[in-house]
Amino acid sequence: MAQRRFLVTTILLICCLALIGCVTGIGADQQGNPVSQINELGQLTVSFIDVGQGDSILIQTSLGQSMLIDGGERNQGEKLVEYLQKQGIDQIDVMVGTHPHSDHIGGLIAVLENFQVEKIYLPKVTHSSSTFKDLLTAIKNQGLKINTAQAGAAIPIEGVDASFIAPVRDRYDSLNNYSAVVKLVYGNISFLFCGDAEEESEQDILSSSRGDLKCQVLKVGHHGSSTSTSDPFLNAVKPQYAIIMCGAGNDYGHPHQEIIEKLKQAGATIYRSDENGNIVFSSDGNSLKVENEKASTMPDKGFNQADTGEDSYYIGNKNSKKFHRLECESLPAEHNQVNLKSRAEALEAGYSPCSICQP
Repeated sequence: MAQRRFLVTTILLICCLALIGCVTGIGADQQGNPVSQINELGQLTVSFIDVGQGDSILIQTSLGQSMLIDGGERNQGEKLVEYLQKQGIDQIDVMVGTHPHSDHIGGLIAVLENFQVEKIYLPKVTHSSSTFKDLLTAIKNQGLKINTAQAGAAIPIEGVDASFIAPVRDRYDSLNNYSAVVKLVYGNISFLFCGDAEEESEQDILSSSRGDLKCQVLKVGHHGSSTSTSDPFLNAVKPQYAIIMCGAGNDYGHPHQEIIEKLKQAGATIYRSDENGNIVFSSDGNSLKVENEKASTMPDKGFNQADTGEDSYYIGNKNSKKFHRLECESLPAEHNQVNLKSRAEALEAGYSPCSICQP
């Protein structure tokens, strides 16, 4: 009897120690978030895929899930499928068609025909085009139910906090303003993907938003058209990087020069798919790294922390008060150079970005 009692006591003690070990190993912060998730964030990758005059953005989370926002024109479908396959994608967990224009949804048809898609979101608006009708057919063939993309709806993708902040209203005169606008947060880093949302939608976002619109990376609305990126919206977003997706020599004149100048004045580093090709950001939740097909890799940039590195990231011109990337072809003579360790330091010292290398 004594042996049996000893055995039961021993088993209970082992179970208690195991439970304590599990709780201690995970832990939680003051908001109840598992410490392991905070301290051991993996790598998030956001690819702005060059699909000509159109949008396509692939998000790959640290937990192995993927989200695709838009797919360019239908003739970009094969190129898009090939890109996804090269990234090791075997299924799309979340697909978003921001609005029914063909330069955003056309390539999604090929993706639906070549990959398993778990969830798809579209704004509640239709279009009479054959491209939109074919998209609906491809969705039906996969047996998918269309989820409504609307402000306030959370996006179920593991490893990030993602939600729609537009469209806010049910009725707009322009299809562009039905655009599904996505806010994505990963640790201390955030992205804002604006589709073709124009000033009217931007005003609605500003009026209705309960959260902070600031982000490190902004996918500029409507391919850099002057119909988007209004001053109040840009002032609220305050991006450090601005991504413009457009085709070389497009018929619309995108991006419009006034938007380029506006983004430069706001201190944003500009990348363009027509000039830089595929633009890929990676982040550990505290810093950002960006690579593109037609330029060298930028140095890592940490946020919410002081820049303590000894290396100079930029070169300032004492005479012109412009600052440049290290590889810029317009660097000043050595006696006119000043070393600047961060973009913030350059701007605070009164230097403005070089228009050639766009630091």
